[in-house]
Amino acid sequence: MKGDYQDLVDEISALLGAPATLENRDFGLIAFGAHDSDSDFSELTLDPVRTSSILTRKSTPAVRAWFEGFGIARATGPVRIPAAPDAGVFRGRVCLPVRHRGVALGYVWLLDAEPGPAEDKLAAAMEVAARIGVLLADEAQAGADLSREFRAALTAERGSGRDAATAALGRALGPDAQGLHALVCVVPWLGEDAPSVRTVPGAAAACTVPGPDAGAGRGGGLVLAALVRLRSPDALAPARTAAERLRGGAGAGSGAGIAHPRRGLAELALARQEATSAARAAVAEPRLGPVAQWSEIGPYRLLTELSAHASQDPAVRALLTPSNTELARSAEVFLDCAGQAGRAAATLGIHRQTLYYRLSRIEHLTGLDLDQGEDRLLLHMALKAARL
Repeated sequence: MKGDYQDLVDEISALLGAPATLENRDFGLIAFGAHDSDSDFSELTLDPVRTSSILTRKSTPAVRAWFEGFGIARATGPVRIPAAPDAGVFRGRVCLPVRHRGVALGYVWLLDAEPGPAEDKLAAAMEVAARIGVLLADEAQAGADLSREFRAALTAERGSGRDAATAALGRALGPDAQGLHALVCVVPWLGEDAPSVRTVPGAAAACTVPGPDAGAGRGGGLVLAALVRLRSPDALAPARTAAERLRGGAGAGSGAGIAHPRRGLAELALARQEATSAARAAVAEPRLGPVAQWSEIGPYRLLTELSAHASQDPAVRALLTPSNTELARSAEVFLDCAGQAGRAAATLGIHRQTLYYRLSRIEHLTGLDLDQGEDRLLLHMALKAARL
């Protein structure tokens, strides 16, 4: 489907002799025409709004409100929008509304220049925009239906209900259902709805589901899930690309996780657990993120399965208070370094004797003996779990 959009955008670009971009009605970038010359790129870099739209594949709410102020959501023909350097719009625009059955579904944008496209060329371009509208309408309908079925398959309880939901999703996916997929999850997801699959390369379905701690007294929030098609279990580039794209829409502080690739839909619930755990690990441990694969998160495969209160073991509760942040950090680094004081002191940037002093305070505070393996294990697990 994405190739269809690209072909139609390229057709408009050829008709009007200028590179065009296609965005959905939420100003998410779908496709953009090729730039054939250095001058095109020079013009692009002079306009921060256009540059940002292509690089981040979206526009800010302020930019969206400014353009909508010219009535583009109601227009049935081309709309010329003047330059506004104060708003970062250094070049005027021509907007071609993409409509279907009276509903605005997106916009085709071109940088304006005198004397501008001829009226007959603009009329021909609007006919192409109408064809784009048909595609967007068809895909929006299919995507909405599939989102519901995907959510049901991910959240149904084990048993006949899950089997029925998975079968319904399989029928909706058609031949794709038995293909190779990787489930991608993003946490936390602050939006109410999942983005359209047309904005995510390789995605067969997307939806939001409750977070892993919903109902456990820790907020829970929402998780964004997407089912991404793969060609090979060893080639996860499509899943990683989708994860990066989706995480970019979630904002700072989010992480994305990729489950172990699977063929068919029988283990969707397990894949959801894996992808969510990997995403939580990516948030908790910066070296793993911002996109983490289930196979590469090591001990977090177990830590993410601990109960909501696992990090509040009585022995370590006092250490995890804000007043003891420095001690907790010293303990974690010491244990990360396998108890090698020299390495830990160097990592912390302190003298070894300072580290020994802190370790003695940690033992006094927790009642744990850091010469004992089980006590070290308890402390290490609690410190890591606290990040989650």
